[in-house]
Amino acid sequence: MIGNETGAAAGADPGEASFPLVIGVTPSPAERIRLTELLDGVAPLLLVADLDELRRLITPPGPPAAPPAVPPPRAPDDALVVDGTRSTARWGSREVALTRLERDLLACLTAEPVRVWSYAELHRSVWHDEGLQRKADVQSLVKRLRRKLDQLGTGVTVVAVRGVGLRLADHRPRAPGGGDPPGGH
Repeated sequence: MIGNETGAAAGADPGEASFPLVIGVTPSPAERIRLTELLDGVAPLLLVADLDELRRLITPPGPPAAPPAVPPPRAPDDALVVDGTRSTARWGSREVALTRLERDLLACLTAEPVRVWSYAELHRSVWHDEGLQRKADVQSLVKRLRRKLDQLGTGVTVVAVRGVGLRLADHRPRAPGGGDPPGGH
């Protein structure tokens, strides 16, 4: 529970009274529903899936961070780069924002790009749910991620391996001479 016992925080408007706030952190939708039912009427309730989400909600916007002294090594323009800190995917000069789930799914698939991941493995790695293996959750997330990868023009996509699971694949047609494929992005 977060609250200010004295009634006014330093530098805050003295007319503003503080109140208790309960914050629940759990990736499980079932647990969030259970917490809502248990704490109904106790205090305002904020439920988040993970600590990253909570930090984004409660951290006040500040001045932009200073660039690092040494720039990170630049990936080739034809490499898909997933920035876990910023929750983005980049291909060349294009970049798209990713949700936490999209970022975690893409991180799994890019960690071992030739590996076929089962739906159960992806559910555990992305949602952190043991025992819940809803294929529809993964399929819905994959559909959104494929759209974002297509927006980047990568040619990289998530493919289904019938009866096994999912893997990352590069489906860019290779034109003779190495140029862009005809009708390419």
